[in-house]
Amino acid sequence: MIARVLHNIIAFLLVLSTGGLLFVFNRNISFLVLVLVIIFSLVYLGKGIKSSVYYSSLLSFLAIVGLFIINFSFAITPQSITKYIFFGIIIFTSTLILFYFNNQDDKNTFISSLYFVLKLFLFHSLFNFVLYFFVKNDLFLITSDFHESLTYNYLFYYSTKSGSLINLFGLEFQRNIGLFWEPGILQAYLNILFFLEVTVFKRSRLLLALIVIAILLTYSTTGLMLLLIQIIYFLYQKFRKNIAIFLMILIGIPLFMLLSFNMNEKIYGERELSFQKRLIDLTQPFFIALEHPITGVGLDIEALQKLREGFYINYNINEILDKVGVQQKLETTSKAGTNSVMSVLASMGFPTTILFLLMFIKQKIITHHKLMWFVITFVSVMSEPLLFRPFFFILIISGFYNFFYQIINHKKQIA
Repeated sequence: MIARVLHNIIAFLLVLSTGGLLFVFNRNISFLVLVLVIIFSLVYLGKGIKSSVYYSSLLSFLAIVGLFIINFSFAITPQSITKYIFFGIIIFTSTLILFYFNNQDDKNTFISSLYFVLKLFLFHSLFNFVLYFFVKNDLFLITSDFHESLTYNYLFYYSTKSGSLINLFGLEFQRNIGLFWEPGILQAYLNILFFLEVTVFKRSRLLLALIVIAILLTYSTTGLMLLLIQIIYFLYQKFRKNIAIFLMILIGIPLFMLLSFNMNEKIYGERELSFQKRLIDLTQPFFIALEHPITGVGLDIEALQKLREGFYINYNINEILDKVGVQQKLETTSKAGTNSVMSVLASMGFPTTILFLLMFIKQKIITHHKLMWFVITFVSVMSEPLLFRPFFFILIISGFYNFFYQIINHKKQIA
């Protein structure tokens, strides 16, 4: 019982470390608490350290740290050591968590704990949405150097960003963020929960319905798209072709209409700036990477932002975009990138980014319906700055871990 509680606490903090407001407003102390909880759990549970797990984790850690050191050494501008130390903390914390769960006797411990805590986030988000209508006049503002949020007793949170209040068919509501700083992050975890419920656990219709409602309440374009893709995919997997098509039409059309309305509003309507920001975050880093293809420009976010502010794409990209009916209206930006895959490409170059993505694909944490899992996680990190945060970074480490684990076990067998 105590072991299960400790597993769940670690999984809970892991999810919060990737977009949670607790880590946004209390980053250093929160990471320290997470590390201490893991170390305490290892000592308290008294699990013997498995040599293969230990050496595979250590080699993964050293390999990734080596890539970051190379990036720091060959950056085109002076880099902040503090920024790289923070990345070192992310690598260490993520590797430690992966080691902790891989060292358990039950290999499904991580998935079971993740499933449990994601349900907690689901129920909290639903209550968070409803509560807003009763406490919206009693909220107060909390701020940090990088973010601000409205809160009710530090338990429920609401965004202050433009576009957070939505008027849909005459109903005005606050886009749900749950315990995260952005609706797009909440939707990622809700789509992961939907995936786990369908593929691994009970397939409770009530829980699936609640997840769908919660995703709708985020009013996230990415969330709606991933939900629609999952519904179509799993219906086709489960039912005969004719029945699947009927159910796809019955369930998919309302979702598709809402998604279309959302996208039109972003591309051509009042929320166009959000789309334009994501578009330039897709295109500009790619052309920066073309000019610095081997090691990129460096991972210092502030240095990258200054570079982006003065970087103009020397190519009429709208000739291509016109074919799909959109235009890129922003020529440059000084803000941090929302697309973490393209940010890594600009920061670390093609070889390292391709290696990281290959390891991202080769992960062994989730083995059910790996193509759909990849779509959910990859699209999520393409739409939010999450790839180098613990929950998603663990997927990269898992790929390295599996590579070294196979080598170590092979050597044991031939010894």
